[in-house]
This record gives sequence, structure tokens and C-alpha cells, in this order.
Amino acid sequence: MIKLSGPALEKFDPQSAIASDLNQIIGKLAAKDASLWGSGTEASNRLNWIDLPISSQELIPQLLELKTWAKANNLNELVLCGMGGSSLAPEVIAKTFGKNLTVLDSTDPSQINDALPHDLAKALIIVGSKSGSTIETSSQRAFFIAKFEAAGLNPAEHILIITDPHSPLDQEAKSNGYRVINADPNVGGRYSALSAFGLTPATLMGVDPKILISDAANAMVEIGTLNSSAVVVATLIMELSEQNIAFFDSDSKVPGLADWIEQLIAESTGKNQKGRLPIVLESFSAEIAGAGLKIGFANSQADLIVEGTLGEQFIFWEFVTALLGRALIVDPFDQPNVTEAKDRTTKLLAEWGSAPIPLIEPQYEDSDLQIFTSISATNLDEFLTSFLQPNHTYIAIMAYLNRNQDKRAANLRQLIAEKTKRGVTFGWGPRFLHSTGQFHKGGQQNGAFLQITGSSKIDIEIPGKDLSFYKLLMAQALGDGQALASRNYPLLRIHLKNREAGIEKIIAALTKL
Repeated sequence: MIKLSGPALEKFDPQSAIASDLNQIIGKLAAKDASLWGSGTEASNRLNWIDLPISSQELIPQLLELKTWAKANNLNELVLCGMGGSSLAPEVIAKTFGKNLTVLDSTDPSQINDALPHDLAKALIIVGSKSGSTIETSSQRAFFIAKFEAAGLNPAEHILIITDPHSPLDQEAKSNGYRVINADPNVGGRYSALSAFGLTPATLMGVDPKILISDAANAMVEIGTLNSSAVVVATLIMELSEQNIAFFDSDSKVPGLADWIEQLIAESTGKNQKGRLPIVLESFSAEIAGAGLKIGFANSQADLIVEGTLGEQFIFWEFVTALLGRALIVDPFDQPNVTEAKDRTTKLLAEWGSAPIPLIEPQYEDSDLQIFTSISATNLDEFLTSFLQPNHTYIAIMAYLNRNQDKRAANLRQLIAEKTKRGVTFGWGPRFLHSTGQFHKGGQQNGAFLQITGSSKIDIEIPGKDLSFYKLLMAQALGDGQALASRNYPLLRIHLKNREAGIEKIIAALTKL
């Protein structure tokens, strides 16, 4: 069962307006009442996540059969290609259980190259895509198919597909002899941790899927009751934070859980100019500004501590998020602005055609970086000072870089938080587009946006398309930049001509501000 502790619990009032409403509907939620968020929502075909602790038991024989096949063929180098909900839950499972899994959720060509297994003959590529048409995942799949064919290997014996039944990917993969695991089409991507999208990689990594779903089933007994842990936490998040919430999973038994929760809450609630913005911290002592609630997952000094096994945490936070949607009066099952970013990317790629990425005149340039913004300044220090000066509720850092090789960029979050005393999020692009990207455009209109792009020493053509991964990456960055600029948000793009030197230059400039 989920265990709650921390001083914030003393502030829970079961008679408050929010708690009273959530207590009235928690039983209906557990019974899959699609009317709880109003009419015209996605809820009518997105509530089967509630059944997964039971219904996913039907997957077990198929998953164990896959595990036996992979072991018999010595397929032990696992790579997961997926975005958002298709990759974040398996990544948490791998970290929690100490298993090896390479997660590829990027279009950066150097990160694509990093994901290549050492021995293709031992490689198993797991491709997860609910719609079957996600551009990042379809491009990654084409890349690996070409690699297997060039090595004289049959791709169908090294690639496993997870998708909804009858999706374009489902039909194509089955017709070409690939192994396919179908997920429940009435479960949204970010609520899919306990579905085939989470359990298939878990099983192939050597994690017993029965543990995850049985723990979730046990947690369900309490979650659907009056004043349950889910009602308490959803109420406290609504009442003790106006927008920002801090999560940190350091020193806990569920490393990486905060990243999964970030996507779940931000993408589910950030719409209609309201929502709750999770800020993932490196540790309890890391800076976060404002009155944001601090939530941890181990015995700590956090305002609220939520302890439980990973299976319990998955179903618990899905309930909490659905309840937050009710309290905020938003549909927690759609993501309209994620689609907006995709459409802008597609439009840019169509405009560029087979031509190179158009050159744009920077406002400032030195040996290591270029700056693109409407801000007027003469050097990096001045641009950063001017950008950080306005009093925004949060600042979002969006790094379209390699999260393995360019990980020093993540240090910018703490530095900016210390300087501004405001909430600061950090996201790797294009991964964050399927997470906080929805909140950026659909949530409260009080953010400032630091976008970091970079030149690439290598590029990789996407097989079957007149397009490279780097070109796709830049279209995603510039398309999202257009979406932010159209809302007149403060936007500063720093393009790193030299990634390593450029990151260090930004760090140095921020340190002395």
C-alpha cells in the first residue's frame, strides 16, 4: 500500500471544497465513469488504465513466450525506441530493478549513433508507438532495419513492435513478418506503464511483470476509497501549490520516477491556460522557487513523502492525475498542443524540401555559439541577464542535444534556479515535446523559454526519406520555437557551434551573473 508522511498531511482537510468533491467522485473514477470531466472529453475511450492491474494478467503467457524466444536466440542487447509514455515507464523500471536498457527517445544523430548495439547479432530493438505513426519512432525503426539488412541479418528476427491493434504500424509489421504485441487501444500513452508498453520491455529485461501488476492491484484496494491516499495527495497539490510542484527521487527505491510523473501531470493538466507544472530536482537541497510543494519518495525533509513499490506508484499517480484533471476542470486524457508542435515540424520540413536548413542571421555570434532572440544586447552576459530579469513564474530550458554526451547542459537548471529564485524545468528535446511541451503552450501563460540547439559533427540519413535526423531535429526545435513565439513568450535560442565549449561558456556566464 502507498504510505504517506510529511508535514503537509497536517493541512489536509477532508471538508474542503476540493477534498469533498474528490471524495464524492473517487468511487466513480474507480468504476470508470467517463462523465467526471464533462462532455466531449477523451475519457470515454481512455479509461482502461484502471483495469490494467487485472487485465494485463492476460499478457503474461505471451510475454513469457517472448522472453524464452529472446533468450534462446541470445538477444540480450536491448534498445527501446519510443517517445513519452512509450519510453519513460520502461526507463524507470530499468533503473528501479537495476537492468540494462538503452532508451532511444531522440532524433539527435549522435544519440542515434550511441544507441547502436555493440553486436547487432545479439540486438533486440523494441519499437513502441501507440499510434504507429510517431515520426521519431518510425525514423528510428527505419534506421535499425537498414543496419540489420546491411549486416546480413533479418530485421524481423531482431525487431519487436508494440502498438495499438489496427494501427498503420500494426498492419505493416504483421504483413512483413514482425513479432507484434498489441496494447489496449483504450489506454492513453502516458497511462500505459502497466500495459504492454511497460510490461513487454520489463519482461525482456528480466523483471517479473506479475510483481508490477499485483502490486498495483493491491494498491487499488485503498486508492478508490474515501480520503484515500490519492484523494489526499491530489487535494494537497491543488491547495498547496498554485502551479509549480517539485519532485525528487534521489535516495529512493524508485529512481527516475519523477521524470515519469513529470510527463504524466504536465501533459495531462497543462491546458486551457491552467495546470500543475512538475519540476524534477536533482536532490532535496536543489533550488526551487515560490510556494511549490516538495514531494519526495523516501524518508526525507520533503513536505510530502509518497512511499510504495513501483507498481503501486504507477497506478497511484495515474489516479492522482485523473483527480487533478477533475479539480482543474480540464480533460486529463488529451494533448492538443503536442499535436500543434508536430504540425509545425511537418510544415517546416515541407517548406525546406530537399534543400539545406535555411540560414538565419543571428543577433549575436562568437567562436562557440550564436544567439537568436528579439532581445537587444551585445554579448552573452547581457542576453542572459535581460532574458532572466523579467519576473516569470517559471523558466523552461529545452536542450535539443545528446543527453549522454552533452549532459553538462543539465547543470543549467540549478544555476538558473539559484540566480532567479524561480521554478526552472529542464527537458531534452524532442523528448520534452511529449511531456512538459504540452504545458508550455497550453498551461498558465507565465513561462520564459531558453532553447538550446547545437551543430552536429555527424548526420544520419533516414532510410526511405529525403531527410536526415539532424534536419528533423532542427525542424522540431524551430517548429516548437515558432509555437512559443506565436504566443509572445520570452524566447532565447542559443545555438552551439561547438557543443562542449558552448555549454561551458553558458555555465561560466551564468555563474558570474
